[in-house]
Formats: sequence, C-alpha cells, structure tokens
Amino acid sequence: MWARAFAGIVPGFLLSAGLVGLFSFALPGPWQGTLVAGIIAFFVVWMAVMGASFQFANGKRAWAWLSGLAVATLGALWLLQWLGVLE
Repeated sequence: MWARAFAGIVPGFLLSAGLVGLFSFALPGPWQGTLVAGIIAFFVVWMAVMGASFQFANGKRAWAWLSGLAVATLGALWLLQWLGVLE
C-alpha cells in the first residue's frame, strides 16, 4: 500500500506536471494565459493520479506505469521544445 501511495506522490507529481504542461501549450494563445488555470488543474490531476495509483495490483506496477507515463509526457514536452514548436 505504501509503495502505491508513494508512486502516486513522486512519479504522479511529474506525470501531472507533464499532462498539464502539454495541455497548456496545446491551447491557443501564450502559455502565460493558462498559468493560473494550469496550477489549479495540476492539483486536481495530481489527486486523480494519486487515487488511480491504488488501482494497480502492487506498488511495482504502479511505479513502472506512472514513471513510464511521466517520462513520456515530460519527454514529449522536451521534444516539442527542442523542435521549436514551444517557446
């Protein structure tokens, strides 16, 4: 149980940041316009990810999936920035 909880906290935090970041940059206009809404949405998404982490069969799977998804979302943000799509 503790492993799943910490999986929701640590990689869940990074996953939530990546998801909100991708969504903020996908909206039209400058990303600064979505900053306050993004911060509010971040906590909602993070709580949802933390709750979903308890749906995994064990902590190892929770860590694997959430870490993999966090790397994918943050990697997508990095790739978009490297390609010059993002400011």
